[in-house]
Amino acid sequence: MTDTPNVLWIMADQLRFDYLSCYGHPHLDTPNIDALAARGVRFNKAYVQSPVCGPSRMSAYTGRYVRSHGSTWNGIPLRVGEPTLGDHLREAGARAVLVGKTHMIADGEGMAWLGIDPASEIGVRVSECGFEPFERDDGLHPDSHRQQWSAYDDYLVSLGYKSDNPWEDFANSGVDPDGELMSAWLLKNSRLPANVPEEHSETAYMTNRAMDFMSEAMQGGKPWLCHLSYIKPHWPYIVPAPYHDMYGPEHIVEPIRSQAERETDHPLLRAYHQARVCRSFSRDHVREHVIPAYMGLIKQLDDNLGRLFAWMDEKGLSENTIIAFTSDHGDYMGDHWLGDKDFYHEVAAKVPLIIADPRPEANATRGTTSEELVEMIDLAPTFMAAMGCAPKPHIIEGRDLTPLLHGTEGFFRRYAISEHDYSSFEMATALDVPQEDARTVMIFDGRWKYIRCEGFRPVLFDLETDPQELTDLGGSEAPEHKQVRDEMQKSLLAWSMQHHTRITATAEVLARQRKAADNGILIGFWDESEYEETTGKPFSSLIPTGAPSPKPAAK
Repeated sequence: MTDTPNVLWIMADQLRFDYLSCYGHPHLDTPNIDALAARGVRFNKAYVQSPVCGPSRMSAYTGRYVRSHGSTWNGIPLRVGEPTLGDHLREAGARAVLVGKTHMIADGEGMAWLGIDPASEIGVRVSECGFEPFERDDGLHPDSHRQQWSAYDDYLVSLGYKSDNPWEDFANSGVDPDGELMSAWLLKNSRLPANVPEEHSETAYMTNRAMDFMSEAMQGGKPWLCHLSYIKPHWPYIVPAPYHDMYGPEHIVEPIRSQAERETDHPLLRAYHQARVCRSFSRDHVREHVIPAYMGLIKQLDDNLGRLFAWMDEKGLSENTIIAFTSDHGDYMGDHWLGDKDFYHEVAAKVPLIIADPRPEANATRGTTSEELVEMIDLAPTFMAAMGCAPKPHIIEGRDLTPLLHGTEGFFRRYAISEHDYSSFEMATALDVPQEDARTVMIFDGRWKYIRCEGFRPVLFDLETDPQELTDLGGSEAPEHKQVRDEMQKSLLAWSMQHHTRITATAEVLARQRKAADNGILIGFWDESEYEETTGKPFSSLIPTGAPSPKPAAK
């Protein structure tokens, strides 16, 4: 135990906010996540900075918008020198440790240019978003090589689950009645039980590894942040028994969609509808196969979190650990005729966020909800403040949530921002949109959600009158809607013009610039009297003590 609180930052991948019982799902009971909300604050308007894994996470890890850190899509490295939460916490004497997924791609070229060995201590931190990797696991693709295995793959092999790709063949495949291996990359196989017992599944394994880290950290005496980052319920959608058949078609909520959406005149939205994943999830039989598995993955996650929280209670860790639970984005699951994520409806861009702060200052807000607009980038400054790190407003663009956790004044946000680069998607190819223009930006003020689509008209939703976002007002000729679009576009322009790359301009640097004249750098002054009138200081004060006197003029 330390005087400074520890932080357990739990992130599920691709978890919709409305697939938790505390957020209103009618059939999926998540008592352990609900219990966390009962002792903390549940945020009802939390938005990610991109509706896709990589850039969303890079924003969370840096406390900065996508347009600031530059990692606009999966596989685009976070550049060397981009400060992260881990870097800031280390300055305050705390550890920042990873258990699970980051989706980080290291800036190999940048490290080579600077002569940084990727295997060195600095190189590892640069490669892991500033985290100390206790256990990194981003899963494996079918073409992954042996050197890309994680410790989880080695764990499976040690138990006798041997193959060239254990992650896929066991954790993410099933077996049909004839004993044939069936890959969960194919959605038709989602209802099969995963080819591994639940206690050896990835979710259970990562939960155990978080306990391993915390057991080790209890002996160290330093405050820590543990980022427990689960891969699930992200695809491939498959879950071990008994979770694979806990839910059926009768538990599936009707899709949020309308025929008018499908008949949209917006070229980009039409192109989205024609993308393979969206066409697939628009079919009812696909939803009936996938959603029960998705729900099972969430139920399994909740059960493992219950096991983790009980262990923390037993070890006395809950008394001094802030627990934050969230997701990197949602999942359309056929809503709005879309699949996967990648656009800005609530089911994709809005995420669950629950923070339980054990400190006495938070007693007044326990079990409450907040309707304030918050962003994923707000987590970094919140954790920094809790762990004694000095504020860094010249770097961090998020806002400290402590006032909302402690019931005090001082937090306000006019709008939330989210960005997406679709240049590698089918939509860009179908519409022949060049890479530099394949970009959308959302700005949301709590009522109006405005989406700028380069080269096309905007999309606009009024969540006050249309909470399900079924009616696009982006092309409406109504004067009110034209005025709203103009105002939102101005707000988006004002946001984009803010300083965002000037991360070396500390308060001390700016103060020195303002005092240039005090140091004898005189620009535009005509004579001594003008200087004295402007600054209120005698010109003689610029002459250093002990400086030679001016020579008398020659006679």
